[in-house]
Amino acid sequence: MRTTRMAMLVPLLFLAAGCFHATIETGAAPSTKVVEQRWASGWIFGLVPPKPVQAQKECPNGISKVETQLSFLNQLVHVVTLGIYTPMDIRATCAQ
Repeated sequence: MRTTRMAMLVPLLFLAAGCFHATIETGAAPSTKVVEQRWASGWIFGLVPPKPVQAQKECPNGISKVETQLSFLNQLVHVVTLGIYTPMDIRATCAQ
């Protein structure tokens, strides 16, 4: 009986583990210039966040939108390292 429950729980947990995606928009008109930081290193379940994206040089008019995402691979690394290393993808769109 317990094996049957576990067999049903594991696929359910796998399906429930979707990707996390957050977007912040400033209201400024976006340009085509995008600054990306892939696999930005966060630590200890994200309590120690990644370093800020340095977009001042590339975006002289400021930022239009910032997106953070935890992809499936990011979350897999998080689980394998028991939450010690939590990478994420950061994408900043410059303003016009």
